[in-house]
Amino acid sequence: MLQDLILTFIPLFVAFDTIGLVPIFISLTKGMEQTDRKRILRQSVITATAITLVFLIIGKGIFIILGITIPDFQIAGGLILLVIAIIDIVQTAKGYMESPISPTVGVVPIGTPIIAGPAVLTTLIMLNDIYGFSATVLSLLVNLTIIYLIFSWADRILKFLGEGGARATSKVVSLLLAAIAVMMIRIGLKGVVG
Repeated sequence: MLQDLILTFIPLFVAFDTIGLVPIFISLTKGMEQTDRKRILRQSVITATAITLVFLIIGKGIFIILGITIPDFQIAGGLILLVIAIIDIVQTAKGYMESPISPTVGVVPIGTPIIAGPAVLTTLIMLNDIYGFSATVLSLLVNLTIIYLIFSWADRILKFLGEGGARATSKVVSLLLAAIAVMMIRIGLKGVVG
């Protein structure tokens, strides 16, 4: 069981890319009070947990019933991220310093598709088929706990960066988010075409 846990943990850890998501989390929660950021963090991890567990249990069946493929999911997730990145970049170009923060930012886009995105969901299906449900769920929960802990340190990271550094990081992250979105769409289109 320990070997299966390690073999399921590593691919999920890579798929979640927790460290890479920290700047995105900071960018999407900039300007929030610490209590609001904690609420958004809880909301995003609960959303990601619910989506990944439901997907793990009935995902294949839902996709088959609705005729949805993994590439379809990648394209949809990519489009959502692209719209968010474009809105942030355009608001900056118009001179807005802070974008309005949606009360559901923890659900979409942080909970999904940023945390529980196509890469994670695809990895879950693969690991479940190879190593079984128990090892996959345990690794999933360990990874989500790590995400919660690392994101809860976002305030310290923000203090370290300072206001100027946080704004600069936010804009770079918006560009990276747009690039990630285009990559997800491209991979999805390759899956549909090829």
